[in-house]
Amino acid sequence: MEEKQSNSSVNEILDSVKENMKAIFDFMNSDLASIRTGRAVPELVKNIKIDYYGTSTPLNQLSSISTPDATLLVIQPWDRTSIKDIESGLLKSEFGFNPSNDGNIIRVPIPPLSLERRKEMVKLLKKRIEEFKIRIRNSRRDGVSFVKILEKDKEISADESRYAQGEIQKLTDQYISDIDQFSSSKEIEITEV
Repeated sequence: MEEKQSNSSVNEILDSVKENMKAIFDFMNSDLASIRTGRAVPELVKNIKIDYYGTSTPLNQLSSISTPDATLLVIQPWDRTSIKDIESGLLKSEFGFNPSNDGNIIRVPIPPLSLERRKEMVKLLKKRIEEFKIRIRNSRRDGVSFVKILEKDKEISADESRYAQGEIQKLTDQYISDIDQFSSSKEIEITEV
């Protein structure tokens, strides 16, 4: 009876670690879609934080974002009084945008990336990739910590603990490898002229 309980505890920890790592990877995919490849896409700006009445709010919650062509983003705020805040947030972003507004909409031209700007984008990508790898490793650390607590409390055997820690390491290695593959393809995408 106790054997089944300990296995379910280990399985719960493994499932939790796997879910957490998958969530980190999925978030990374959507977050890093904003790193420019030289084309105008709404993902470039949708997560830029705008100071809206004292609250940091993602741009896509304040406006609609469209791309009439490959070199232009058009942002239509739902509240016209926020147009200056949105413009200010775009100017402060790490992407170096130069927005202009006509009182109703904001136009954000997306110039072709220079070689220097491409190098900056790759540097930014590598920095962000490392942050996601750290999150994966923190998830591994938390999972291993829970397994060690179960072993210390005699809820699982030393063999079960070693097995669980090995499985957590395999998950970590797989997600780090997936992140590296994503990073390589994104880097190629950025540096392609």
